[in-house]
Amino acid sequence: MTAEFGRLITAMITPFTPSGDVNLDATRTLAKALVASGTESIVSTGSTGEAATLSEEETLAVWRATKEAVGPNVAVIAGATNNDTRKSVRLAAQAAACGLDGVLLTVPAYSKPPQAGLVRHFEAIAAATALPCMLYNIPGRAAVNMTVETTLRLAEVSNIVGVKEASGDLAQISKIIAGAPAGFRVWSGNDSDTLAVMAMGGYGVVSVVAHLVGAQIRQQIVASLEGRMADAAAIHHRLTPLTDAMFIESNPIPVKYAVGLAGIPAGDPRLPLIPPSDAAAAKIRAEMAKVAIDLKVSVGV
Repeated sequence: MTAEFGRLITAMITPFTPSGDVNLDATRTLAKALVASGTESIVSTGSTGEAATLSEEETLAVWRATKEAVGPNVAVIAGATNNDTRKSVRLAAQAAACGLDGVLLTVPAYSKPPQAGLVRHFEAIAAATALPCMLYNIPGRAAVNMTVETTLRLAEVSNIVGVKEASGDLAQISKIIAGAPAGFRVWSGNDSDTLAVMAMGGYGVVSVVAHLVGAQIRQQIVASLEGRMADAAAIHHRLTPLTDAMFIESNPIPVKYAVGLAGIPAGDPRLPLIPPSDAAAAKIRAEMAKVAIDLKVSVGV
């Protein structure tokens, strides 16, 4: 029995050592700290986790360390898919062997498949695992948008349980929520869209900013669920400058820097990503100083 995907899911960075190796100790520490600050589930080795730069051996090691850290009651969702269907099928099977709780089905980058190709790609991966799967639409990185029709077609696959929607197209997201079968959940894929997606009936968010302010994002979600939209909006507006700072340069450049500032060694991104510019770093520091940081460094150290 896998753990339930939560409403607040953090797309976790992959910490590196100063020499650029995967830092499994920091991975465990960060995973525990995220849960302590409100995270209900973790996406491991997604785009925020620099999946494209990790070897298969490193990917499996990060999965195992993350799951070991958070235990059986917190879902860890594998960023196991890329633009190679056969490799994605193999990694999805390995996610189950590592004890993970789900698989993230990301629209392939670079290939620009047609919609029918997306259907066949995701159907093949879902068929290779008994784990629940979450679709991920991210046209800004994939260069192709997964349409409403494709998403709803895939929603009929028994173990495809929801979608992380990062298109930023609120009309599209609304149509998916309205047309989805019972039990199919829609998570905001952009921190800036969470308030609107929740207001339309979305389930939650797969967040980057939750690395820093998970407890406050959790409060915003609860306020939305309870119909206290003014309270939810107040939190949203208070956190917006920090959210903007976390995307001032390509993700995960800002959040890796911010996690390091918060006290958990994250290391620099791997090339072709680089540390933040001086101007971006100054902006990140300034916005972090304006809010309470929920990440507790002492957890798991």
